[in-house]
This record gives sequence, C-alpha cells and structure tokens, in this order.
Amino acid sequence: MKGWPGEPNMEYDVLVGEGAAAAAMGKPIENVIFDFGNVLIYWNPEAAMLPRYSQHTIDEFLDNDISGFYDANDMMDGGATMEEGIAWMRRTHGDKWADMLTYYLANFRDSLTGIVPGARVLLNDLKAAGIGVWGLSNWAAELFHVAEEQCDILPMLDGRLVSGFVHLRKPHKDIYERALQEFGIDAQGSVFVDDKAMNIVGANEAGIRGVRFSDPQKLRALLIAEGVGIPGVQ
Repeated sequence: MKGWPGEPNMEYDVLVGEGAAAAAMGKPIENVIFDFGNVLIYWNPEAAMLPRYSQHTIDEFLDNDISGFYDANDMMDGGATMEEGIAWMRRTHGDKWADMLTYYLANFRDSLTGIVPGARVLLNDLKAAGIGVWGLSNWAAELFHVAEEQCDILPMLDGRLVSGFVHLRKPHKDIYERALQEFGIDAQGSVFVDDKAMNIVGANEAGIRGVRFSDPQKLRALLIAEGVGIPGVQ
C-alpha cells in the first residue's frame, strides 16, 4: 500500500470538529496551526529517488507493505535516529530497502521541491489580520536543518514544534497538547491544517478543529467563511 497506513476516510478542505473538538465549532478562529509537508512545503520522496532507481522500484519502496518505508519514517519522526531507522528496515525488510532508505536520507533535500503556492501570502494575510500562525510537524530531528536551509517560509511562523525533537508524534493527542502549551494558545480558538486525515483526528481528540488540506484557495475560502478577515480570491 502506497502512503501512510491507517489513513481514515475524510473529506478534504472542510472544517472538522468531532468529539472533544465539537464544542469549538462556530467559535472565532484566533490561531491557525500548520503542518509543514505538503501544506507549506512540498515533500515528494519520489523526487529524491529518481536519479538512481526505476519507477517500478520506487513504487515498491514507497509501498509500506513491501519496504516498511513509512513505518521507518514514523520511527524517525518520533525521535529514532537515522541509523536506527535504517537498522530497523534492514532487520525487518532486508538489505535492498535499507540501502534505498540510506540513499534517500543522504539525498533528502531533493525531496523538498518548493513552497506550496499561496502558502507564503496566506501566512502574511493571517498575520496582518491578527491571527497567530504556528507550525506542528512530524519531522526527523536529524533532517530538519534541511527544511530550515531550503524553506524560508518557516521563519514566518510565530512558533513551531517538531516531533523528532520532543519524541512525540502526530496523530497522538499529547503532541497537540504540548504544542498548545508551548505556543500559549487555546484549543477552542485554534484550527489545525494537515494533509493527513489521521492527524486531523488527532487534533480533534485534543479539542482542536481541523482541515484536511489539498487546495490553498479552498483553505482561504474556508477561513473567510469562518469569519477570518483576510482577502478573498477575486
């Protein structure tokens, strides 16, 4: 199966507030918390693999059932070292996939292919409207410097929490609660934006409304519809 295992069905570009987050529905939005990968920054692991591997081999590598790639990513996002992730893959899935993971990690910067169109302006517009903008991302601690070096959108955030440094990981409730505490913001006044449905479920468990992201114009329209005073698309 290509992609992260365990993804629930969830519509894109709609505000979701279930369970503990239901009480926040309709309340003013004071803060927007952004995931990084494929929300602010394009992350495409295939792009790092293309110089050395065929499309068929890449497809197998990105199939978690075959290689364990996403399980290894989860481990490293949660605080395991790259060496530990590679050793785990070698032990559980074999040398071929461990060697590919080694190559991928060495060339990780090629997987970051640019800023998501509209993200930079959206952050500026939200800040101008008095809305707090924050970052909460699953990211291996040893690789985060690459994002900082290549993606100048990250310093625009009012603050950020990165999983690999705190040994907590989405979609588990505790990392959202840690983020709220560190940012000094309230769950009911916040919205979390992520491209993965499981992470929206996790945000809801912490009382935070969420949006499964796919389209920057739709996100802008949704925020405006919820009362956020930013310019619309003409």
